[in-house]
Amino acid sequence: MMTPFQFIQKWKRNTVKESGSSQEHFVDLCRLLDQPTPNEADPDGEWFTFQKLVNKDTGSKGFADVWRRKRFGWEYKGKWKSLEVAYSQLCQYRESLGNPPLLIVCDMARFQIHTNFTGTAKEVHEFDLDGLADPKNIAKLQAAFDDPKQLEPGRTQKQVTEEVADKFAALAGGLRRRGLPAERVAHFLVKAVFCMFAEDIGLLPENVFLDTLREAKGDSGELVAMLTDLFSKMDKGGRYGRHKILRFNGGLFRDQDVPPLTRTEIAQLVEAAECDWSAIEPSIIGTLFQRGLDPDKRSQIGAFYTSKEDIETLLRPVLVAPLRKEWEAVRVKAEALWPQVQETAREKALATRQKEDRKLKDRSRVARGRFDDTIKEFLNRLSAATVLDPACGSGNFLYVALQLLLELEKEVITYARQRGAGSYIPIVDPTQLHGIEANKFAQELAQAVIWIGYLQWMRQNGFIEPAIPVLSPLDSIEHRDSVLDLSDPANPKEPDWPDAEFIVGNPPFLGDKKMRAELGDEYVNALRKLYAGRLPGQSDLVCYWFEKTRAKIESGPAKRAGLIATQGIRGGANRTCLDRIKKLCQNLVN
Repeated sequence: MMTPFQFIQKWKRNTVKESGSSQEHFVDLCRLLDQPTPNEADPDGEWFTFQKLVNKDTGSKGFADVWRRKRFGWEYKGKWKSLEVAYSQLCQYRESLGNPPLLIVCDMARFQIHTNFTGTAKEVHEFDLDGLADPKNIAKLQAAFDDPKQLEPGRTQKQVTEEVADKFAALAGGLRRRGLPAERVAHFLVKAVFCMFAEDIGLLPENVFLDTLREAKGDSGELVAMLTDLFSKMDKGGRYGRHKILRFNGGLFRDQDVPPLTRTEIAQLVEAAECDWSAIEPSIIGTLFQRGLDPDKRSQIGAFYTSKEDIETLLRPVLVAPLRKEWEAVRVKAEALWPQVQETAREKALATRQKEDRKLKDRSRVARGRFDDTIKEFLNRLSAATVLDPACGSGNFLYVALQLLLELEKEVITYARQRGAGSYIPIVDPTQLHGIEANKFAQELAQAVIWIGYLQWMRQNGFIEPAIPVLSPLDSIEHRDSVLDLSDPANPKEPDWPDAEFIVGNPPFLGDKKMRAELGDEYVNALRKLYAGRLPGQSDLVCYWFEKTRAKIESGPAKRAGLIATQGIRGGANRTCLDRIKKLCQNLVN
């Protein structure tokens, strides 16, 4: 046994590098916690061991410093080295480690216990050597060995996001009640949301946004000047006080406008910034604006909230199923090539030892190349898949579509690395997504949601090095009407949609009788006239999205589509749009 005092004193003095001290540090920790060491508990190293061989998501192999099945993966770094890098390594290992509930990183002086429970908000328990004198921290380490569920967060990711949304809605509502234009408020708050997220995942220096809010001490003029400077640096990169700010660009910070805030509003912004934004669920971030900015216009902007689970119910058969079918065919082809790769590799090894027969080496290289090219071809295919949401609202469907593409890509990369293929990093990215949104602030929010979701996924899967600039312009998320172009009121025309392989979304529901009250006679008359002969004049608004989607499939660019509608689309004048879709399907089959 070792006491906390003995452990603290010994390891405070230690200056030996990680390689020479990490295993002894862990053994001492076992003595402190009255736990058997890996070699005592599992001499064969089947479920508890040092230096567990793993395959990284990038394709290369590595070793987890300590692993205990269904308990934890543990990564060490030298004293005062980056724990963020250590955590990134564990994220790349975790599937090979059986996705343990806890990911623990340590530099002999600091401990971080990251929870990794499915469906819950991520939590980090952090303490240093002196913290081991606190029985609460000893209990957390004890739980890692005996019962990790003691550390399972009590709140889901959705609950955390809703809590943050409530705080933000109060601020947004106050700004609107003061008469500030919704678009100006929204544009500022989208930037604020991204800053809160960026500092909590390490893209901005720690607490730089929160500290700016606090340093203003309720002075609106001071805060406007400071945030304008910060946003300017985020646009172009550079120094903000003592901090070096990465270049974000992407259009989000091109406009540095900051509206004047009251002391109460600054306090509300501080309260929101104090939340952990790294744990938010991007697919419901749109509720921040639905509840606080323009709730009366939800039917026009298409910003209806649909749960992530419901979105996946639509996206999996439309988007994932056909791509997975392609992947299975590629996998069968790769498996047929694999025996030749193995055989020629053995021949090459023999030839290397005997220093003879260059032809064997060439055969091995050709076999390996065929196998690798098969994988690369499919990865390139995934990175070329395009998705359009023609009523994207705050970007929920597009965000979830991107996440599903990344998950499938990761599955392919995992398969490749298990066959010794070269190192890969995800190449699926937000530029594959297309959206159309009539409301300006919803369009801006969609861009932020997509980037937040992408950066969050990359971080959670161990890819922490950001590109520079961090954001690329998402010009593919367009601000315009999807079904009627009134840029020349005297000559209404049908707007073009960008070409995309998959069309998905949740178009606005507005019945025939409500359309004139909500949209105005000029709009409705022009819409009816433009689609005459294709849709009856009494069709609900949603039917126009179905008809345009049908036309995109008929003309060729789109291959599959899935749109949400109410049951009312099955009857009356609305039925025509479904009949036209049915006829198209029959023609395609024949």
